[in-house]
Amino acid sequence: MPGPIENKAAAGISYFSPAQIPPAGSAAIPQSDGTQPPKLFQPFTARGLTFHNRIGLSPLCQYSAQDGHMTDWHLAHLGGIAQRGPGLLIAEATAVQANGRITPEDSGLWKDSQIEPLRRVVEFVHSQSQIIGVQLAHAGRKASTVAPWLSMADTAVAEFGGWPDNVKGPSNVPFHANFPTPQALTKEEIETFKKDWVSAVKRAVQAGVDFIEIHNAHGYLLMSFLSPATNDRTDEYGGSFENRIRLSLEVAKLTRENVPDNMPIFLRVSATDWLEESLADKPSWRLEDTVKFAQVLAESGNIDVLDISSGGNHQQQHIHAKPAFQAPFAVAVKKAVGDKLQVGTVGMVGSAELANSLVEKEGLDFVLVGRGFQKNPGLVWTWAEELGVDISMANQIRWGFASRGSGAGPYLRNRPRSDKI
Repeated sequence: MPGPIENKAAAGISYFSPAQIPPAGSAAIPQSDGTQPPKLFQPFTARGLTFHNRIGLSPLCQYSAQDGHMTDWHLAHLGGIAQRGPGLLIAEATAVQANGRITPEDSGLWKDSQIEPLRRVVEFVHSQSQIIGVQLAHAGRKASTVAPWLSMADTAVAEFGGWPDNVKGPSNVPFHANFPTPQALTKEEIETFKKDWVSAVKRAVQAGVDFIEIHNAHGYLLMSFLSPATNDRTDEYGGSFENRIRLSLEVAKLTRENVPDNMPIFLRVSATDWLEESLADKPSWRLEDTVKFAQVLAESGNIDVLDISSGGNHQQQHIHAKPAFQAPFAVAVKKAVGDKLQVGTVGMVGSAELANSLVEKEGLDFVLVGRGFQKNPGLVWTWAEELGVDISMANQIRWGFASRGSGAGPYLRNRPRSDKI
């Protein structure tokens, strides 16, 4: 007779949840046929933190928070994906100041009461042995707008929680005719922003996140400082390339100084304003600027991972969208920084074959996916099937597709079977 059998609990969790060993989404190494999994399903490491595959959830704003506090929607959204095994999850753009939200329903970390709702989400993700970070952000001149399903571009008025008279940017140029006209940040307000950023970083650490991403893209505050198309300041935060990247470098340094030594810091940046055609004779942020910026970040030692996106900074952008259209930007950055930084891409990565080619052939370290996970929380599993990779899955899900008992092991077998007739 076998001895007593225990359904072991996940360690360090305040409630019972079965332990997930290995984490869902981990490939068997070697595979059932003795081969190695494709690179997309091999681990990678940043600052000592190992991610079990190279497929990450891109930060997706849900516009579902209450006064900056995450709700059960966030737990369901992130939790359902975490159960099914991405290598990492990034929680949505989370405002460091109340006026730094895109909409009144954005999540935030500008006050202590917002720690617990995030901690609750983080704990569930950790109960699945998964890795989660949070993207810290300030919306800048794109703040105080309404949820995107309500309008393409409209201001959130004070009656419905907006702050159209307290929108800030590097300069006083609005993003859109229907958006509020921003007030240029004063030196004193920049110092306050930096202090509030540090406070938000500390709250994120207290909530238990595994890493922090700095939102330096899509026309939000830090990105709008980078670009000469949106920054016409004449002080030390405007004018030259060195001045325009100054605030981003200061924020990166402050973030590094206020997290544990072994915590990776990510930074998302728009590689280009996409104004090379529509405003060809005007200065704008271009790929060569991003490459130079990445090299400065690499030398600083304050950033570990770059998440390369593009656009979102100017109404006259002309984007050439196609599958993996932002990957060439990420490849150019990776070639410039080499192994000093981990570099990934995001945007229209719609198949396992394409994703694997980006890491295996193009030399990128990971891919981030947004809409693919929204449509299919089990995207990692789907891609494993497409590539014929044996992977683990949460026990509560896996056993129904394998068998009762432990004899089948923790992996779902997706490799072609030699014993099939």
